[in-house]
Amino acid sequence: MVNKWDLIAKETNTARDFEKNLKEKIAPFNDVPVLFTSVLDKQRIFRTVETALEVHENRIQKIKTSQLNDLMLDIIEKYPPPAHRGKYIKIKYVTQLPLFYPAFVFYCNYPDHVKPSYRNFLENQLRKHFKLTGVSISVYFREK
Repeated sequence: MVNKWDLIAKETNTARDFEKNLKEKIAPFNDVPVLFTSVLDKQRIFRTVETALEVHENRIQKIKTSQLNDLMLDIIEKYPPPAHRGKYIKIKYVTQLPLFYPAFVFYCNYPDHVKPSYRNFLENQLRKHFKLTGVSISVYFREK
């Protein structure tokens, strides 16, 4: 939330440029909603509360294991994890952990050999296909 938006001298693309600069500063967290408010002018105050409630709903949602596996295993089949020293990593299934924030565990044969770039890829796919805007998520790999 960017408050005191009424004090900024605005031009054509001021909000867009400010949001772009803000997201560059908080990178790699690029999946956060940005709202420009002014309490003095009563601009977008209720939208702020609605967005906070929406982020809370995204945080407490539980995704069914069958739904996760149907989607994520297809993606993993199309884009498998890279091999490590001749060992191919096979991801068997995925499930959501029962925590107070979204955390997902992928069961595979060599969990220590999954590269951080592939972990980021899976996290981005989860964000893309499930409503996880504004929420930090964790991705774990465990041996099956």
